[in-house]
Formats: sequence, structure tokens, C-alpha cells
Amino acid sequence: MKPYKIKNIKCEGCVNTIKKRLEPIFGKIDIDLSVEPKILTVFSNHFDEKKLRKELLNLGYPMSDEKLNFSKNITTKTKSFISCAIGKID
Repeated sequence: MKPYKIKNIKCEGCVNTIKKRLEPIFGKIDIDLSVEPKILTVFSNHFDEKKLRKELLNLGYPMSDEKLNFSKNITTKTKSFISCAIGKID
């Protein structure tokens, strides 16, 4: 079990998208919305952290220790907005 601090997670829509996309790959995931930055916990000890980082970044939710330039930061915020909207619909 390992927790990660994640950027751009705002609501249950974001959580739904992340879980739907990542749980089939990484197993059980929990996201604590009551703290800032949000905490994502993976309940498996056997997974590729690089792959987790890449998948989160592709959805628009980088880990808080990611160093992003201005353009990449705007891109991830835009992606997270879209991911959130999809999560609210699903």
C-alpha cells in the first residue's frame, strides 16, 4: 500500500475517472478528497510506479512532485477538467 500526493483532483467526477481507468491496471485505489493535495493510495505492492505516473499524467492528474513547465501545467489542467466531466457523466 502506497500513498501519493496528486494535483488537479477536485471532486468525485475526477475520482470516478481515475478509478475506472486505473483500477483494472493497478488494483484497488482510494482517493482522499478531504486533504490538499489529494492523496491517492494504491493497495498493491506490486506495480510499476513509472507507469502509474504516466497514466495519471495522461489523465491530467500529475503527482505533486512532477516538475511541469507552464505549457504542460496548462495541458494537464485542461485534461483533468475533461476527465472530471467524463467522470461525472459515467
